[in-house]
Amino acid sequence: MSSRSLIHVPTAPATPAHGEKPPKLSGADFKRWQQKMLFYLTTLSLSRFLKEDSPVIAADDNDSQRRSAVDAWNHNDFLCRNYILNGLDDTLYSVYYSVKTAKDLWDSLEKKYKTEDAGVKKFVVGKFLDFKMVDNKSVINQVQEIQIINHDLLAEGMDINEPFQVAAIIEKLSPMWKDFKNYLKHKRKELKLEDLIVRLHIEEDS
Repeated sequence: MSSRSLIHVPTAPATPAHGEKPPKLSGADFKRWQQKMLFYLTTLSLSRFLKEDSPVIAADDNDSQRRSAVDAWNHNDFLCRNYILNGLDDTLYSVYYSVKTAKDLWDSLEKKYKTEDAGVKKFVVGKFLDFKMVDNKSVINQVQEIQIINHDLLAEGMDINEPFQVAAIIEKLSPMWKDFKNYLKHKRKELKLEDLIVRLHIEEDS
């Protein structure tokens, strides 16, 4: 019998005063769904079962207290697992309903979607690196496109500070802006993003 099996397990989770049930996961926005589900399970006093392995008891162990503790653990793990399953849409439910414990289910979902998140991050970084301004489109509109990509990078947990954004926009100016680009390079340390956009706007209008 492992030491963790001797820890007292409540026979029923505490009833929360409040707690909003998260929307069903369809495959998008996994990180947001995961955070909401974690909070929801915490209000139900079930989040510990996302990390604990099932306690093991010998078949010939007749200690009633240990057996009661294991039964209670299994009951609460069953509840936790089904709260997670009911947070999945029907398609994902069909894929994951056979997973035996809450921990295995949580780990399986995290492994699948964190791998996909890494692919999304790689795609956004590639989109940023490949972006080049062209002469036949408004510079300001193209700056807005870069800002949208920057927002996506931030959403993926990448630290994109303001000086980097300023330097990146200057570097991506089209060849037609060569002279103004060289001028801005000497000024970039003192330029804020808003100041840069104003200067580009004025230059484009003139």
